[in-house]
Amino acid sequence: MTTAVLPQLPADADDLSVWPASTTRLPDGGLAVAGVCLTETADRFGTPAYVLDEGEIRARCRMYRDAFPDADVLYAAKAFLSRAMVRWVDEEGLGLDVCSAGELELAVTAGFPPEQIVLHGNAKSPRDIETALRLGVGRIVIDSPSEIARLAAAVGPKGQQKVMVRVVPGISAGGHEKIRTGTEGQKFGLSLTDGSAQHAIARIMGQPQLQLTGLHCHIGSQITSVKPYLAALRRVVGLMARVRDTHGVALPELDMGGGHGIAYRPGEPALDLTALARKLRAELIESCAAAGLTVPRLIIEPGRAVAGPAGIALYRVLSVKRTGGQVFVAVDGGMSDNPRPALYGVRYAPRLIGRRPDAATCQATVVGRHCEAGDILAADVPLPADVRPGDLLAVPVAGAYQLSMASGYNLVGRPPVVAVHNGRARLLMRRESLDDFRSRDVGF
Repeated sequence: MTTAVLPQLPADADDLSVWPASTTRLPDGGLAVAGVCLTETADRFGTPAYVLDEGEIRARCRMYRDAFPDADVLYAAKAFLSRAMVRWVDEEGLGLDVCSAGELELAVTAGFPPEQIVLHGNAKSPRDIETALRLGVGRIVIDSPSEIARLAAAVGPKGQQKVMVRVVPGISAGGHEKIRTGTEGQKFGLSLTDGSAQHAIARIMGQPQLQLTGLHCHIGSQITSVKPYLAALRRVVGLMARVRDTHGVALPELDMGGGHGIAYRPGEPALDLTALARKLRAELIESCAAAGLTVPRLIIEPGRAVAGPAGIALYRVLSVKRTGGQVFVAVDGGMSDNPRPALYGVRYAPRLIGRRPDAATCQATVVGRHCEAGDILAADVPLPADVRPGDLLAVPVAGAYQLSMASGYNLVGRPPVVAVHNGRARLLMRRESLDDFRSRDVGF
């Protein structure tokens, strides 16, 4: 009697290194995360769906607290925000950075202390400013000269608001040109080289309603090297020394932003958090000593690095098309729930789950259901050659900048978010429905 030999996936296709630490293999070819079978989750909540491992989120928050015990760690809400996420971050001792009145109000109404929130934005609306002042936000980061007078007027003659100034240090870093924010000639911040930052600081000093507590510097996103952060820190500390010399003020805070890179596929580089914490702290102490400055309180703002690796996107295969030597695997989601591949050329590592394949692998391109040729979720990835309609695909590292950037394109509707923890799954956000679209459409 002969024993059938099952086809083997390439080593990297079976690599779980970028999945949540709680991920385990199941005998039927499936996967469980936090003790919850992903196939059963898809059957229960439908697809597409996003799954968030609560334990992974909490562990990553604690990892940052442990690495930066003497700093303030603020979770960047733009990566992903929900009421549950607000609670997890709060319970793990992190602050928040938000970019709109919507993010701010959701956080505060979910019970987050407003004094531990920082408001960002290159173009803050009147509603953003009014909401921040009404709720008592901890810091407002000034991003342009026009905000200074607007904010001072909104505070009023008897009030006071703590502010920071966003500085552009002239450092190029980030995984794509569209997410490099430390360079000259883009919309964020005030330049060090042309004097804009210094001029804005002088104007703030003349506004008694505004209390300048420090400088802010965010150089980009998906950065995997420590060196750009150190170079940026040296330049910003140099500006802090000039502020001291010009205005006689030693600024007590320095916010170095976030942008900490993570691996989306096995073998990709990620930022070494331990090295970042050690070298950033050492550089801060050394640079301040050289300038004769008291070491300011360090602030960092991780978002992707907290939420990204904790998320999994689940899709059902709708069709498989073999044409021109290519294999296109179309799924029931796409760019409406994840525009990042179309925007930044991001590459993912989808995996067939829920059954064992009966064939070797082939190179396939996973595409979405939307009316765009650029609606591609994962190009040229290894999938079983017998992939077929009805199969379930799981995409790891899906917790950040996917659902938060989702759209209403083709009225497909945004997927639900399901939290998994200690063997239990629960709905955090329901699926967007046709009734939701109809209720917003008030004209006829």
